[in-house]
Amino acid sequence: MRRRLALGLPALWLAPPGHAATPGELLAAGRHVLLMRHADAPGVGDPPGFRRGDCATQRNLGAAGREQARAAGRWLRSQGVSRAQVYSSPWCRCLETAQLLGFGAVTVEESLGSFFGRYGQEDASTQALQAFVARLLSGPSDRAPILVTHQVNISAYAGGGVASSEMVLVRVDRQGRPQDTVRYAPPPLS
Repeated sequence: MRRRLALGLPALWLAPPGHAATPGELLAAGRHVLLMRHADAPGVGDPPGFRRGDCATQRNLGAAGREQARAAGRWLRSQGVSRAQVYSSPWCRCLETAQLLGFGAVTVEESLGSFFGRYGQEDASTQALQAFVARLLSGPSDRAPILVTHQVNISAYAGGGVASSEMVLVRVDRQGRPQDTVRYAPPPLS
């Protein structure tokens, strides 16, 4: 049973004693987002001359990556995420990962796009992501915010490197700035 602490502030959920809040419970509280690195896509970066709108020119998920994405969706459901609003980088490997999570329609979000190989864009990209997160959490929602993006974006925003399909739960302030994080290893494949 959950208890609510009323302080004249937005509702804060307190877990019963001895109960660690699940990712689903934290995401429902409205101060967290879940960032996920796209699932396994063999190689590094994109081939020379790739085009964002043409998946045939990009590095894409392999069979193992598709299974990783499905496993991540199953794991999220086991952690209490029943409804999610999934946002994705425009890159095909992120879009496919986001779709395979199995939460329905996916929204492309430009601030989740990779700046790999264009590191001069890191600050502007990270600021755009922060502003997006602030807007995303500024109003009520009944869906868990899941953001599928790239290693460079997660590292710049939340710190530390991440493996394919790894997830980082980020508690943010009202300006979308990360306050603290919890990392989740890629779920085991079934």
